[in-house]
Amino acid sequence: MAAGIDDIALYIPRLFVDSADFARARGLDPAKLKTGLGISKMAIVDANQDPACLAANACLKLMQKNKIAPKDIGRLYVATESALDESKALNSYVIGMLEQVYGTDSFEHCGGIECKFACVSGSYALYDNCNWIRAGEAEGKSAIVVVSDIAKYDLGSAGEYTQGAGSIAMLLNDSPRLLQFDSKVTSTSIKNEYDFYRPFGKETPIVHGQYSNLLYLIQVKKAFESYKKKALESKLIKLKEGETILDHIDYLCMHLPYSTMGKKALAYLLRREWRHLPRWKQIVEQTGMDEPAPRNPRGTIESILADDEYMGKDHEFTRLFTKTKEFQQFYDDKLASSLVASAMIGNLYTASLYLGLRSCLEFEFQKGVDLEGKRIGFGSYGSGSSAMVFSGVIQPAYRELVKDMNIEAEIGQRRKLSLEEYEEIHENRRGPHQSLLEAKKEFVLVNVEKSPESRGERKYAFYD
Repeated sequence: MAAGIDDIALYIPRLFVDSADFARARGLDPAKLKTGLGISKMAIVDANQDPACLAANACLKLMQKNKIAPKDIGRLYVATESALDESKALNSYVIGMLEQVYGTDSFEHCGGIECKFACVSGSYALYDNCNWIRAGEAEGKSAIVVVSDIAKYDLGSAGEYTQGAGSIAMLLNDSPRLLQFDSKVTSTSIKNEYDFYRPFGKETPIVHGQYSNLLYLIQVKKAFESYKKKALESKLIKLKEGETILDHIDYLCMHLPYSTMGKKALAYLLRREWRHLPRWKQIVEQTGMDEPAPRNPRGTIESILADDEYMGKDHEFTRLFTKTKEFQQFYDDKLASSLVASAMIGNLYTASLYLGLRSCLEFEFQKGVDLEGKRIGFGSYGSGSSAMVFSGVIQPAYRELVKDMNIEAEIGQRRKLSLEEYEEIHENRRGPHQSLLEAKKEFVLVNVEKSPESRGERKYAFYD
């Protein structure tokens, strides 16, 4: 049985920090953020917003757009790494908010959980719900998977430059109009790591940046090797002499902690896919240097990062490799469109991969490309750590959905924050009733109970 994404909706906070203002305030060259990291604006939540109301707003937009009633939804999953409670699941908050619009107990039949595995958890939620549909358990109902996060780092830290916030809701069923996932090729890689984590009670993560970036590349590569094996054995993809499976993937969506990380991930994969093909000799000649190799190819990540000579040469080779005409053509054709929205919004953790999908669809369609039948490959990564690689094919009915996609219009009129306002929100110096924007047709947080017997209980309201 088929399963996939029937439609997709997003909700992005309307407050933002401009990267140039941010860089100057931190004593940085603005070009470092805009060019080096691919960041133009970072979406910031208002004082009356949290991951639950972001998720509920994306869900409501999805349901209203498709005229879906609660009785049509059999499952509602929320994937996040911005959890509000160690016991109460985020999807229960979302259902509570939606019932303010659709009526008390209107979702009581709807199963679901909160999923956690850093940024990869949304992909696991999609996979589980697609298998629920394929197994015939849906009985005509759809599932909604929501990815919702607030990427927040300590003031003055390196991660502060890669913040963002937002939510994406995806409607899944057995006759998807947008994207049908390829079955029996989804592949994973998992390992116990401490590259990025957030201990109980800590609002911001502990990050080992270089280690985490390299681990991301390695884990996605491992999952991709498993995907290749399944795709070839199942005859989903048939290779000719001198080809790689990436030649048969029309578009790529990668996990995007910041926009240019997608380009780095692509370079890492292509170097390892192309180096054994006839085309590689000509590509290396364009770089003007031999591809460097680590002293111990089977060494640890720590040993590779500690090899300054190798890391320097590898960085230089990658820089030159990304300037070759072969890489540029592949990048422009298959990845670049998925990075546009990330530069406008910032890091969305679990939602970053699916913001990339949304971006790819909108901006490729604007080019006049016929997307029907195109295969999209996904490289999902979550610290801790796990990667998932999977693919899907764009369906004939995609035009009725993609023709109306406009990220800027869907966000609405945005308000630029001063650095003082940003730091007030970041340091929680504003309460829910001290928001900077007036709520319009959206759910907001109105109170967090402080009394000992009900401490932490959250109240939300819908403002029409």
